[in-house]
Amino acid sequence: MSWFKRAKQGIQTAEKKTLPDGLWQKCDYCGEILFTKELEKRLWVCSKCNNHFIIDTDRYIEILCDPGSFAETHRGLRSGDPLGFKDLKRYDQRIRDSMKKTGREEAVVTGFAQINGRDVVLAIMDFEFMGGSMGSVVGEKIARATTDATKYRRPLIIISRSGGARMQESILSLMQMAKTCAALSRLADAGVPFVSIVTNPTTGGVTASFASLGDVVIAEPKALIGFAGPRVIQQTIRQELPEGFQRSEFLLKHGVIDIICPREKLRQTLEGLLDFFCVHMAETSQEAEKDEEDSSAVY
Repeated sequence: MSWFKRAKQGIQTAEKKTLPDGLWQKCDYCGEILFTKELEKRLWVCSKCNNHFIIDTDRYIEILCDPGSFAETHRGLRSGDPLGFKDLKRYDQRIRDSMKKTGREEAVVTGFAQINGRDVVLAIMDFEFMGGSMGSVVGEKIARATTDATKYRRPLIIISRSGGARMQESILSLMQMAKTCAALSRLADAGVPFVSIVTNPTTGGVTASFASLGDVVIAEPKALIGFAGPRVIQQTIRQELPEGFQRSEFLLKHGVIDIICPREKLRQTLEGLLDFFCVHMAETSQEAEKDEEDSSAVY
């Protein structure tokens, strides 16, 4: 009881200080304990294993967009509850809880933005909102953003983070796969580019629809990308899966994605792609105008 004797003798003992919450973060991939401020400087990438932490929509906007250029679109949409779905909670209560938790209306945010001065249409999924699941509103907002890109001839960029289709909406959520794919088909017919950025995790109906349809598909390192999860597949086929199965590096090797890009170079990569695509779009428009003039001259 040395501390008791010290107090009796009038010797002051310093009180034990508690560390504030959020000062340190643990990497889920390697277990390293990381100083939060240093992690922020590294754009939430582990300094030991290069694991890319899941980050929210606002951080992606800060990383990718020119300051102050993002303008949100298609606000005010809200999912209904046609099935009156209830598990441990009612579906409408889960939506309200997610809205309160994230400050978002739904699991995707869409808007107009600029990247290095070039106009784009941007959609970012938020995994904190019901696991980034795709219901009727998510599909509708992705389709509307794609329509905006088609109408204004702005390159479309979608950042996907999702657990898949939202079971609480049943077939209505699955219908969004066809809806988004149809909108992207019209975008392609108009000659407007689409860059898909898949992050950890991107699974289920999102992977099986718009996330895989980019003219260029970019993945962050070590991202889990697939339809069914590895455990489900392994239990179904009763075979051991290859090492790194469904991770970005495995998918790049097998031609499923085009680029693995660390977060610190993501904006630079997009700038290069936009420069290439915008030049191509300008040349295509000039050729189309020339063809119209030639047709007019003939008739």
